[in-house]
Amino acid sequence: MSRLLIVDDDLHLRKLILTYAQLEDFQCREAENSTQALKLLGQLEFDIIILDVMMPGTDGFQTLAEIRKFTQTPVIMLTARTEEYDRLLGFNLGADDYVPKPFSPRELMARVNAVLRRTGRKQPELLLRFGGMEIRLDTHTVLLEGIPVKLPPKEFDLLLKLAQNEHIVFSREQLLNTVWGFDYYGDTRTVDTHIKSLREHLGSFRSYIVTVWGVGYKFEQTEKG
Repeated sequence: MSRLLIVDDDLHLRKLILTYAQLEDFQCREAENSTQALKLLGQLEFDIIILDVMMPGTDGFQTLAEIRKFTQTPVIMLTARTEEYDRLLGFNLGADDYVPKPFSPRELMARVNAVLRRTGRKQPELLLRFGGMEIRLDTHTVLLEGIPVKLPPKEFDLLLKLAQNEHIVFSREQLLNTVWGFDYYGDTRTVDTHIKSLREHLGSFRSYIVTVWGVGYKFEQTEKG
C-alpha cells in the first residue's frame, strides 16, 4: 500500500483528493501548510506528495525546495497559475509532474500512479486471480475457468474496481464517480443496470459480486452457485 501526502490549504480539495486516493488503496496524510508538511516528512516515509503551489505563508515552490534538501520523494504540483515560467520553476526545483486547477480527480490519480510506476515505486499488477477467475489488466480480458469472456468496457472497469478492492464496500455514488467519472451526469441506477449485466456475463461466478443492502456492492470470492 502506497503512502500519499496531500498538502493544500483548501480543506474541500484535500478531502476530494483523499476520497479518490483511498478508493485506490492509498494510505493518506494531510497537511494544510508547509510547516505541517515538512514535519510529517520528517516523521514518516511517503511514496509520493501532492503539493499545492498557492498556499499562504511559505508557498509550494519554497516548500518543494526544502523537501528536495532531504528527500527525492516524487512530487506532483497543483496550481491555478498557468504561466510557463511557473511550470519551468517547478520542474527546475525537482517537481515530477504539474497538474493545473481545476482538474479531474481521476486524472490526478492516474498521474499519481504513472509517476509511481515511472520512478519504480509502484509496479503494476497485471493479473488478478480469484479461483477460476482471471482478470488481465494488460489486455482488458476476463477468463472464467480458462475461457475468455467479452465484457463491455464499463463492465470491465466496474469489475476491476471492485476486484482490486476485495471485501471493500462501495456505494453506488462512489462507483459512479470513480468508474464513470466525477463529472458524469447519470444516476445511481446506471450502476445497478451494469451490475445486473455484469453478473449475467460472469455466469456461475456472479456470486463474486455481492450486494450489501442499503449500501452498495463489494467483490468477494465465494462458493460459485
